Amino acid sequence: MSIGLIALLDDIAAIAKVAAASLDDVASQAAKAGAKAAGVVIDDTAVTPGYVIGFAAQRELPIVGKIAAGSLRNKLLILLPAALALSYFMPWIITPLLMFGGAYLCYEGVEKVYEAIVPHHAQAHEAKLETVALNARSLEDEKVASAIKTDFILSAEIMAISLAALPVSNVWTQALVLALVGIGITVAVYGVVALIVKADDVGIALVKNPSASGLAGIGRAFGRALVRGMPFFLTLLSAVGTAAMIWVGGGIVLHGLEVYGPPAIGHAVEGAAEAAAHAFPSVGGVLKWAVVAAISGALGLLIGAVLLPVVEFVLAPAWKLVKGVLPGRKQDV
Repeated sequence: MSIGLIALLDDIAAIAKVAAASLDDVASQAAKAGAKAAGVVIDDTAVTPGYVIGFAAQRELPIVGKIAAGSLRNKLLILLPAALALSYFMPWIITPLLMFGGAYLCYEGVEKVYEAIVPHHAQAHEAKLETVALNARSLEDEKVASAIKTDFILSAEIMAISLAALPVSNVWTQALVLALVGIGITVAVYGVVALIVKADDVGIALVKNPSASGLAGIGRAFGRALVRGMPFFLTLLSAVGTAAMIWVGGGIVLHGLEVYGPPAIGHAVEGAAEAAAHAFPSVGGVLKWAVVAAISGALGLLIGAVLLPVVEFVLAPAWKLVKGVLPGRKQDV
């Protein structure tokens, strides 16, 4: 009896070791896959705070929480099963879908640039696209919905990059790795976003510290700098986020053109990047990345500029017409 028990315990220990090794492998794959998508993660972090600016302080964290919850739903309930299904049944459609998402990011980014340059025209453009919000609640809902839509495209890119970085394995391992990547990235991105949007409140708390100690004095000075600097930082971050949307969107479309277009496109981009790297070998790696990013950004600006009138004069009127004839929907006045 005791020998049988010892043998059973040995078997359990062996199974536990295999399970632990499998979990370590999954964690390692998740870390590597997440690292591949680091550029898009940074873009996601830079874009989101712009959707919170302008709301009362007590609404900032709830709004971030709503966007984070929407992001998690996007990744786990929609994108994860869709990515696995498409990669198995229709792998050819993934790149065109990503190109469509990239074009949407270009449009969103260029629309923000347009709003910054000619705000009055941009307001007229927005009015043609949808009904203006009537109260703070609807404005908040619109912002959250817009943020989740943008996050959906970025999340799709994150999941696609992560899936492409995984070695060939069974579908359950891929699903577990993608789930870990999705949860980890969402927690990291929106944790950082929450810290950013509440930094000014932390600064105010430091300024109000009544202690006479030297450490408290340093804290008050840091708090004042934080309060004064955060508006500029948020403005800068919003600009970086807008530029990132255009750059990432253009990069996605450029990659698709390299896949489906003539080989000359990829060769031209690679040639320009290599030429810059050879000209300044000490910073060759940085220059190579910068050239590709600049080309992606220029393409993103062009795509967004083309899509602005297309959306305003073709897609938006068509969508309003469809809404007007759908059963149970009232036509827009």
